[in-house]
Amino acid sequence: MAVTVQQLFDANRESLQFTWIAGQDGAERQFGSGGSAPSDLVGYLNLIHPGRVHVFGQAETDYYNRLDDARHKAILDDLVSARPPALIVSEGITPDPLMIEYCERDGLPLLSSPLPPAAVIDALRYWLAKAVADNTSMHGVFMDVLGMGVLISGESGLGKSELALELISRGHGLVADDVVDFRRIAPHALEGRCPPLLKNMLEVRGLGLLDIRAIFGETAIRPKMRLKLIVHLVRRSVMENEYQRLPLEALTQDVLGLAIRKVVIPVAAGRNIAVLTEAAVRSTVLSLRGIDTMGEFIERQHRMIENLGE
Repeated sequence: MAVTVQQLFDANRESLQFTWIAGQDGAERQFGSGGSAPSDLVGYLNLIHPGRVHVFGQAETDYYNRLDDARHKAILDDLVSARPPALIVSEGITPDPLMIEYCERDGLPLLSSPLPPAAVIDALRYWLAKAVADNTSMHGVFMDVLGMGVLISGESGLGKSELALELISRGHGLVADDVVDFRRIAPHALEGRCPPLLKNMLEVRGLGLLDIRAIFGETAIRPKMRLKLIVHLVRRSVMENEYQRLPLEALTQDVLGLAIRKVVIPVAAGRNIAVLTEAAVRSTVLSLRGIDTMGEFIERQHRMIENLGE
């Protein structure tokens, strides 16, 4: 998700005491698309990173002031031609009039903050980590099962909400029902939250909307969890036609570019899906610890075949 310099300025105006000096014509310059990390989007002045917001501190200003006018123009020509999103002068430094002229002429936003450059960079990286993070919404019920974030998915009518209700009654926690907002918060981490409209609510056929916090108490609700496992419910016929009974490799599902572990559970009368879900979580925990049950079974089978051949 891309953001504009105007959004950056408005969101951080009070905390960083921003002043807009020049280049307001470039307020809609965008940056942050393409999955760039916040550390690549803002930092100290560095001409080999043209797409970042450049921050001038006292060290950069001292270096700039030691140069002659020709070098000043060369540096500013390089900066402007690279079309960075914005320039920020920190520590209350008064920008060079030539820099102001270049920025105004090119529509390059020039901002000022009285704070130290490190404080400006840290604050903006933290803000950008939230502002440009990849996000998506998925259908299902998101739960905390044995301390693991589990998304229960499947077509309508298979009993996802009933399964969630039984898991809650067994001491697990609800994050979101029906719609879950996921955001990529780190290179290998997805965080799921509940949309404000659906907070604390679980819809169960025949009962309508249930306020889980009011019924089960505060401990039945989780504000957020990291997605680690997808439990996908299917009809028995779908399981037989589309999935292997004993898959040799673990299933995964791509969510925002990350491969999330996935288990498929067929729904049928008499099956205790809550117990199966807990077992799937425990099995996933073992896998994350390096214990490969299927691999151990195959290895055991190979040893038996070898012994028979001797």
